[in-house]
Amino acid sequence: MVVGLAAVLVGVAIAVGLYLNRDGSGVVIFAPAPPLFGHWLPHVGPGTPLALLVAFAVIGWGPALAAKLPWHGALSLSYLAALCWTLALALVDGWTRGFTHRLDHPTEYLHEVPGITDIPAMVQTFADRILQGRPDSWTTHVSGHPPGATLVFVWLDRLGLSGGTAASWACVLVGCLVAVAVPVTVRALGSPAAARAMLPFAVLFPGAVWIAVSADALFAGVTASAIAVLALSGRAFAERARSAIPLAVIAGVLLGFGIFLSYGLVLLGVLALAVVLASRSGRALAWALVGALSVVAAFALAGFWWLDGYHLVVERYYQGIASERPFAYWVWANVACLAIAVGPAVVVAMRRGIGAGARTPIRRWDGALVLGGAALLMIVAADVSGLSKAEVERIWLPFTVWLLPLTALLPPPTRRWWLAGQAVVALTVNHLVLTVW
Repeated sequence: MVVGLAAVLVGVAIAVGLYLNRDGSGVVIFAPAPPLFGHWLPHVGPGTPLALLVAFAVIGWGPALAAKLPWHGALSLSYLAALCWTLALALVDGWTRGFTHRLDHPTEYLHEVPGITDIPAMVQTFADRILQGRPDSWTTHVSGHPPGATLVFVWLDRLGLSGGTAASWACVLVGCLVAVAVPVTVRALGSPAAARAMLPFAVLFPGAVWIAVSADALFAGVTASAIAVLALSGRAFAERARSAIPLAVIAGVLLGFGIFLSYGLVLLGVLALAVVLASRSGRALAWALVGALSVVAAFALAGFWWLDGYHLVVERYYQGIASERPFAYWVWANVACLAIAVGPAVVVAMRRGIGAGARTPIRRWDGALVLGGAALLMIVAADVSGLSKAEVERIWLPFTVWLLPLTALLPPPTRRWWLAGQAVVALTVNHLVLTVW
């Protein structure tokens, strides 16, 4: 039933979007293949047979291997399978169009990298170049994010890893860490069975279409790893392990850097707080705050104050196409994008999770419910903010991956069918739409 409703929502979003896109409508949604940001272009590519092979293997053997393999072996296999799935989807568009040239568009970060010869000066003057209409205004993606996002690609360039290919590899390799970090978090919160059950779904994640290749994939991988380390620190504090404080500080540093990758990732504070509360470890929270605030202080000392950047970005947001994109369409069409990006298995799992959460006292929620509930809160907040109008299939990646633990609530006999549904959605989108990222 809920999958049918989601399909209707997607169908209505497509129909209304196409209607608004017609000549003379007077409304501009800036989404040629609504509700997704891309272009209708049925096509196949060298990644097609590989994607089918990976999907077949995961559907056929994934659940059994996830249940039987030693934990670290299962995690390693999950990462490798997710990497193969993600690369295969990218190669449906071809090596050049689908991978190497995805990040060298004039609106992307790499466009600015050659002109950044003095990193301290770049950070110090970063906010001065955010607003549109100035001779030295940053390009779209650079201006729309804090300096940390651009710094990642500058650092890659300084290490000799310049150009679109290296940048794409960095995004994919880091982005696929979600297939490890999310189940590690679930297990650290005391739900080992759920962690194993979700592994195949972390592999055949339809959102992998946008992990290859977008910088938001890198953001998702970094912040997911941070949350996993935070959960491990909570468990370490409970076990009085020496690694507890270092883990908490590392988690804080990664989360602190996360808000300098994208302003919207400040919402991950909801998830971090949920993890700490589930771990019942105030000390983990305290030391994580030390790590996070050290990053904020470092950027402040370098000349960039996060709140100044945020206010300028909101102003810049409404200088561009966001001022024309109608909130009345996108506030619900975003949900259609979400349904596509997470797939039918997660849609059903969300319904089961909401039911289970309503029947169970919050203090007794397991790891899957805690993480899924926090993810829903973050997504709702992002949607109603009005600062996420379209393109959420990639922008919300750092949030949507935390809905995956809810797939552990699916009945075991049905999991292969739901995995097949996940693969069908990803393959259909990738073969009908030429996504921009």
